[in-house]
Amino acid sequence: MQIREALVSAILDQQLAREEPIPSTRKMAKSLSVSRNTVVLAYQGLLDDGFLMAKERSGYYVAEKAGLDTALPKRSSPAKLNGANDAIDWASRFKKNPGNQENISKPLNWQSYTYPFIYGQVDHTLFPVAEWRDCTRQALGKKWLGTWTNDTWAHDDPMLVEHIRRRILPRRGIMASDDEILITLGAQNALYLLASLLVDETTRVVMEEPGYPDVRNIFQLKSKHVALVPVDEHGLTLNSDLNNAQIVFTTPSHQFPTTATMPIERRMALLKLAVARDFIIIEDDYEFETNYVNEPCPALKSLDDKGHVIYVGSLSKSLFPGLRLGFMVGPKKLIAEARALRRLMVRHAPNNNQRTAALFLSLGHHDTLIRRLHRAYRTRWEIMGQALEQHFPASSRLPSFGGTSFWVRGPADLDSEVLAKAAAAKSILIEPGRINFGRKNPPRNYFRLAFSSIDEKKIIQGVKLLAETINDARA
Repeated sequence: MQIREALVSAILDQQLAREEPIPSTRKMAKSLSVSRNTVVLAYQGLLDDGFLMAKERSGYYVAEKAGLDTALPKRSSPAKLNGANDAIDWASRFKKNPGNQENISKPLNWQSYTYPFIYGQVDHTLFPVAEWRDCTRQALGKKWLGTWTNDTWAHDDPMLVEHIRRRILPRRGIMASDDEILITLGAQNALYLLASLLVDETTRVVMEEPGYPDVRNIFQLKSKHVALVPVDEHGLTLNSDLNNAQIVFTTPSHQFPTTATMPIERRMALLKLAVARDFIIIEDDYEFETNYVNEPCPALKSLDDKGHVIYVGSLSKSLFPGLRLGFMVGPKKLIAEARALRRLMVRHAPNNNQRTAALFLSLGHHDTLIRRLHRAYRTRWEIMGQALEQHFPASSRLPSFGGTSFWVRGPADLDSEVLAKAAAAKSILIEPGRINFGRKNPPRNYFRLAFSSIDEKKIIQGVKLLAETINDARA
């Protein structure tokens, strides 16, 4: 593949001229230190695709019409390109500036850290690769060829919708019809669709503080009236800001980032207030299955008999984040509008991913994976709790009933961003907490330790080294 790619690029970039000879397979193999058979396979593929031609007793040449239909124009010089870019004042043309917002930043090479206490990533040793590969193979077979190769415009994979409706939603106590479910590119896409449909500059939005930075940024791009309501050990507090709200965003199963679980009494009170004040609740129900103390509380959506709750879920947390598959559940009229808007943005989620996920659900692999993750995460949750109790005895943490992370409050004089840099030098990856606060002058001594992607045998040592790092920094 590397040989093929290099030759195709050279031909399309006009570095190799038409009918120009190229090295023999023997000479190319010797210069690259690879098997001659490897070169023969590459050349044969290029012959079949019309990039090369073979002349008897002469060798291989660039085909006369190689890549003419896809040939690239000669590139402009860097100076000309830079000059063209500088000619337009782009800053004056932007109507929104999402690039000016602060977002969560995580290193792409997190797997190279010895102690990766990073949230939202997965432990690859727990994922059933063979089962996923088998579902992928089935999805790519002739039986399902039309399912994933066709453009389905605004429609979703009916098999995936069916299994979300029959297998995932009933666990949350939610009953829905197919036309009340929309597949999205992860929960993030669902939240952006909802904000685009329901929020303008005058809309009064309420969300949690601290809370999910990405959704805060989405709301603040749309509205000038975003109220940040404090959370306590039971999640979102029901203060006076909710009296004038039109949209309320909450993460009741495991509050982001504190992991606090909203009890049934407060859920009922929130729903009652939604009816009385006529506001809409957007429920982001991530990590509901990772509850290690008792049975998960029913979803807000399952308790809602007045139609005030829109439910957002994700397959990225239980499968893998790179899949980018989520879903929303709401009234038919809302889902129809969201479907129309999604069509204008991305048409639909990739059909091959949808069908593979549907097969994974239908064959029971998802249920098996959830049980495996629950066992592994519960063990890590217990180990991390013990490690924090031993090495951070003065820290104050909200009670944690589940999830895949701990929200830690360090000493008052601690700057967790400075700590993160010092910890990274010791191959410890943590997440500073300041980014989760939207108010001015937020506390800087909070940080998050996640355990979904770290080996349980490394947790105690990693927490110990982190505590030593804090002590060294304060010495």
